[in-house]
Amino acid sequence: IRRELEIPGSFPADVLAEADRVAERTFPDHEDATDLDLVTIDPPGSRDLDQAVAIETLPDGWRVFYAIADVAAWVDPGGAIDRTARERTQTYYSPDVRTPLHAPVLGEGAASLLPDGARPAALWTIDVDATGTTTAIDVRRALVRSRAQLTYQQVQEHLDAGTAPAAVAAFPAIGTALLAAARRRDAIELGLPDQEVVATPDGSWTVVLRADLAIERWNAQISLLTGRSAATLMIEAGVGI
Repeated sequence: IRRELEIPGSFPADVLAEADRVAERTFPDHEDATDLDLVTIDPPGSRDLDQAVAIETLPDGWRVFYAIADVAAWVDPGGAIDRTARERTQTYYSPDVRTPLHAPVLGEGAASLLPDGARPAALWTIDVDATGTTTAIDVRRALVRSRAQLTYQQVQEHLDAGTAPAAVAAFPAIGTALLAAARRRDAIELGLPDQEVVATPDGSWTVVLRADLAIERWNAQISLLTGRSAATLMIEAGVGI
């Protein structure tokens, strides 16, 4: 299937060399936001962590801190990394292997929001009231530091047991409010099961269906909230699509 779809193979030598070089960069012009207790939530074994979150409860709602890996901090326009990324367009996921967009030294190392040090990010600060309505938006380039790499299953278990870290404890409340606001906007929520291709003992493959955990639905609402916030800023500035 990969051959038929012409999925790219290994990275050219000039891309790997450029990735090694830029992986040593520092970012003195980014604001210091390493005091935020952000965490990442991803499938087990993930290394390319591109977003981290912390949610603070306010008297009439919540403040969402959402850090998205600052790709532009690492990619020089017109360079080898930029050229190859435009050719690849995305990370390709197969049941047995992942074909990344960026060289692992960046995508799974220096640029990934792993909990092992400061990373450059686009840090969103979004206030949401009790009805799920956005009341304030701010975004800036900042250095952030993830406190923990969590899985969806871990977060769900902590939420169910009442032992969730402070960064994610408000997910049920804000997630419920955002879902209610989505319904008022007539947003469509299909609720389709996740389809996972898994190996069988006889060496073949099969598809396993899995319903989303509640945390996955709530986390998706935070991502959509950030996307709507970006769209709002672009519309107000008269830029974008």
